[in-house]
Amino acid sequence: MTRIVRIAPSILSADFARLGEELQAVTEAGADFIHVDVMDGHFVPNITIGPAVVKALRPHSALPFDVHLMIAPVDPYVAGFADAGSDIITVHAEAGAHLHRTLQLVKAQGKKAGVSLNPASPIELLDYVWDDIDLVLVMTVNPGFGGQSFIDSQLDKIRRLRERIERETAGTGRQILLEVDGGVTPETARKVVMAGADVLVAGTATFKGGPEAYARNIAALRDAVC
Repeated sequence: MTRIVRIAPSILSADFARLGEELQAVTEAGADFIHVDVMDGHFVPNITIGPAVVKALRPHSALPFDVHLMIAPVDPYVAGFADAGSDIITVHAEAGAHLHRTLQLVKAQGKKAGVSLNPASPIELLDYVWDDIDLVLVMTVNPGFGGQSFIDSQLDKIRRLRERIERETAGTGRQILLEVDGGVTPETARKVVMAGADVLVAGTATFKGGPEAYARNIAALRDAVC
């Protein structure tokens, strides 16, 4: 593959009793981003972490924090996660009444803005906000829990998004990353990169086997897409 592919371990699959050490371990193992899944028990059926935990983790890795807000309403919490040390803040298109306003709020904090599309969310939700997007996240599982199986129907969505991103950024010098989250393994990684993905969120595939396996796990994902 000629496209640069970034690996973003999802700390949802890490050992929560030693998160700081886990971040240090995956950073040393060759990760590109740290993916932080924030869930509220309302927008998705699980509860994870808030800004205070993101702030506590920030000193443990110099990698970009790719913070995925699966919460609604989302606007009241954007500033808190920005202040905690997020670099990219991704929201769901359905998490608020005014997606454009939410993206402008993220930008006002000096952060990169992403939009996440659930498996049933159409690409057309992005039609009028392309100028405000730095990243599109395609959920290849239904959000809420780690360890789910990859939904193959999303490959067509990834292909269509890659084509649209190329059109939207042609001649502008802009970069819009295309990220995939859910069921990413060495087997599915090649499929999603062939379809057009730039960033692979990998939870179980990264953290299985403990710290001594992290470098090997990340290398396996890279090798699968070479």
